[in-house]
Amino acid sequence: MTFTDPQAAGNHFQHGLDLLAAGDASEAARAFRAAIASDEHFYEAHHGLVRALREDGQLEPAIGAALALTALTPNDPLAHTALSISLQTAGHIPEAEAAAARARILEWKIQLQSSPGEAKSL
Repeated sequence: MTFTDPQAAGNHFQHGLDLLAAGDASEAARAFRAAIASDEHFYEAHHGLVRALREDGQLEPAIGAALALTALTPNDPLAHTALSISLQTAGHIPEAEAAAARARILEWKIQLQSSPGEAKSL
């Protein structure tokens, strides 16, 4: 059983967002890692970590964080989009295109599952 502290995770996450907004991507990544350490299933913190690492120029770690995010939320189109952006930024174009295609497929599945009156346009 994994110990989680949602309040601490939320505090670290908010601090990470503030640091990212202030332009301190390196410290933001540390805050997002602390949020994940407090609650490993806090997928928003994983998203924040991917972005902070990418903005800090840590492209390979950003790809690793994005892969962890897709493992945590395999049916989330945004997770695969984050992976695609990280891969593209690092110059891994074929892999980025594959991740983007996976994101589109997942989005289409979501649209097909919604009723016709609820379908959203992209």
